[in-house]
Amino acid sequence: MNILVCISQVPDTTTKIAVAADGTTMNPAGVKFILNPYDEFAIETGLRMKEQHGGTVTTITVGPDTAKEVLRTALAMGSDAAVLVKDGSRADSFVVACAIAEYAKEVTPDLIVFGRQSIDFDSFQLPSMVAEILGWPDVATVSSLQIDGTSVIAESDIEGGKLQVTASLPCVISAQKGLYDPRYPKLPDIMKAKSKPITERDAPNVSPRVTTLAMSLPESKRLNRILGDSDSDIQELVRLLHEEAKVI
Repeated sequence: MNILVCISQVPDTTTKIAVAADGTTMNPAGVKFILNPYDEFAIETGLRMKEQHGGTVTTITVGPDTAKEVLRTALAMGSDAAVLVKDGSRADSFVVACAIAEYAKEVTPDLIVFGRQSIDFDSFQLPSMVAEILGWPDVATVSSLQIDGTSVIAESDIEGGKLQVTASLPCVISAQKGLYDPRYPKLPDIMKAKSKPITERDAPNVSPRVTTLAMSLPESKRLNRILGDSDSDIQELVRLLHEEAKVI
C-alpha cells in the first residue's frame, strides 16, 4: 500500500504571536514552530496501515525550508520518505491543496492521510480540497479505521455521535485525536533522521483564492462586573452578553 501523509508546520501554542509590520502576516521573530499536533495522529495512522498491509509511507509538507524540521520528525517516527514543496509565502489552502494533489497524481497513493485540521489557520478545508481536485472520496474526523482489500470502513465523529462510512480506495481521510496514539521516536531514530534525504520541489504556479486584508490580535477588555445567582442577576448577565458582549 502506497500511503501519503500530509503534515504542516505551525507555531507552538505557547508562543506569543505578534503581527508583522505589513499588518497582514505573522512576525516569525522569536516564534517556535512545531509539527501540527493533529498531524501526529496522521503519521501514526500511515505507519499503522503500513504495518498491517505493507507498502511505504511518504510524508509531504508545503512550506519554507524551516518546515524540514517537521519532516525530520516524521522520518524519525518511521516514515520512509519525505517531500518538501517549497512555498515560503505560506499561501492559502487552495494553493497547498493543488501542490499536494499534483504530487499525488505523480505517485498515485492508495491512501492520503491528513490530521483533522491545523491549529494555526484552523480552516478545516485542506483534506476535502485535495479529495475534490483528485475526484476521490473523503472521510473527515476519522476515529476508527479498517481497510479490507480496496474498501475503507471508517467511523467519523459528528456532533452527538459517530457516523460509519464505507469508501473505496484510493481515498482521503483526516485523522481525529484518538484514532491511534502517536509513537515517540527513539533517540537513535532521531539522529538517523537528521541525515536522511528530503526531496524538494517547487510549488505549482497557482493563484491563491484568498487574500488577507488585515491581521490583528484580539483586544483584551475586561469590564470586571461581578453578579450573583439571583433571578435578576441571571437576567442581567444574559442582557449584558447579548447587548454589550454580543456573544449570544
